[in-house]
Amino acid sequence: MGETGGGMANAIVGTGKLLGLASAIGVPVGFLGGVYLSEYGHNKTGFFVRYAADILNGVPSIVVGIFAYTVVVLPMGHFSALAGGFALGVMMIPIAVRSTEEFLKVVPHSVREAGFALGLPEWKVICFIVIPTAARGLITGILLDLSRVAGETAPLLFTAFSNRFWAEGWLEPIASLPVMIFTYAISPYDDWHRQSWAAALVLMMLVLFTGLAARIWLRERR
Repeated sequence: MGETGGGMANAIVGTGKLLGLASAIGVPVGFLGGVYLSEYGHNKTGFFVRYAADILNGVPSIVVGIFAYTVVVLPMGHFSALAGGFALGVMMIPIAVRSTEEFLKVVPHSVREAGFALGLPEWKVICFIVIPTAARGLITGILLDLSRVAGETAPLLFTAFSNRFWAEGWLEPIASLPVMIFTYAISPYDDWHRQSWAAALVLMMLVLFTGLAARIWLRERR
């Protein structure tokens, strides 16, 4: 405070790194869980998986942050980007599970039956017919999932913490836009308040542009 200049480039990059790590953790688990529930989950196991996903989806984000703090931060002995990505990834799993299941259910049964009529095994019908048919919806669900966790602050306070400088690796505290907004908004400095509003605008624009870019890409592919 009191110095000329200052910006949020480290927080923007930090947010990207956290979301990328969260996607690497949460999207594969959630996607596979959604495929299982849609195609094979018509039994007691599917009921319990679906029920657990719904419960986890309703858990407050601060509780997920405490869980990640206990599982990752305490054994490591320090805050880190890895812990922050893990916390956000856990939050992404139930949303990815339910959205994947719902979009796969929308695929008509006639599409599956056409694949079976050609003599394809069930796993090939799922991988090469059902999933590509629902690809646009699946990607939309993943983007909504990312938008959901992009603005989370509480889990990052317990895991990634923050960093006024550039974080070079994954095993040290890292800056992020949500934590920067929170920290600067409660500060007594007018300059920090202005930067907090700017960071909020940047975060919303990043989410908006990501969604628009994905929609344009999907439209071009179609």
